Amino acid sequence: MSLSGCGNSVDPIERLGRKATQTGGPSASPSAKASAAASAQAGTPGDEAYRKWGLTAPLQYAPKPAQKPQLPKPAGPGKPVVVDRIPVAPNDKVVFLTFDDGAEKDPEFLRMAADLKLPISMFLTDNVASSDYGYFEKLRDNGSNSTVNNHTLTHPNMRTLSFAAQKNEICGQQERLQKRFGKRPVLFRPPFGNYNDDTLKAASECGINTVVLWRASMQINDFQYAEGSALKPGDIVLAHFRGPSELKGATEIHMVTKMLQHIQEQGYQVGRLEDYL
Repeated sequence: MSLSGCGNSVDPIERLGRKATQTGGPSASPSAKASAAASAQAGTPGDEAYRKWGLTAPLQYAPKPAQKPQLPKPAGPGKPVVVDRIPVAPNDKVVFLTFDDGAEKDPEFLRMAADLKLPISMFLTDNVASSDYGYFEKLRDNGSNSTVNNHTLTHPNMRTLSFAAQKNEICGQQERLQKRFGKRPVLFRPPFGNYNDDTLKAASECGINTVVLWRASMQINDFQYAEGSALKPGDIVLAHFRGPSELKGATEIHMVTKMLQHIQEQGYQVGRLEDYL
């Protein structure tokens, strides 16, 4: 099964869910103290790591907030929260990196993520990631506090499935991830961003407390935005574990370098999503 359409097979506004409550505002340059705290939290990349991976300046990392933002309320009793943007202050220029599926397992990306200490929230699909879950274990354990989360067993359009089938997709992957990684995830991303009330109910019954969507998706060279033409504070960024066959000959390293360059050019820090949820 091809998963090449995970991030762009449906209308971006439809698949990104509710409109965000916060909009962009004036930029605020991170202080040296905040940058130092963030580096200490995530692990400090080597002085030349950014040059090695095609960046012209070190990445800036957002420190763990003293208080977590107030998230949207759940859609109803017994349902998880759905987020596509973290409601940070308008001048808090932080975005969050999420990677889906697990089809590509590029050893060079392991080195890049470790060198740069990228805090990545991984949403893994069993039928493509399980051929080498050890790869994602290395990514999780590289010192960046990256995490493994649920993206179903087989990557279906959840809206087309019965409640029982949706629950099997989510709970089945919960069980496999717990068995392999020692922890049952609390974050879930529905394939294609497609979900309905049955998805939310099933997710909650499987132990999920937050359904994570996105506001910007990385293509090969640039972002696709849900609205406007630039990142906004608190944006959750979607990328994929993808190789040349699905990137028109480009590598995952090329894609991620471009992504990080655009984040830097727009004056943003990289935060760890789980610190804000």
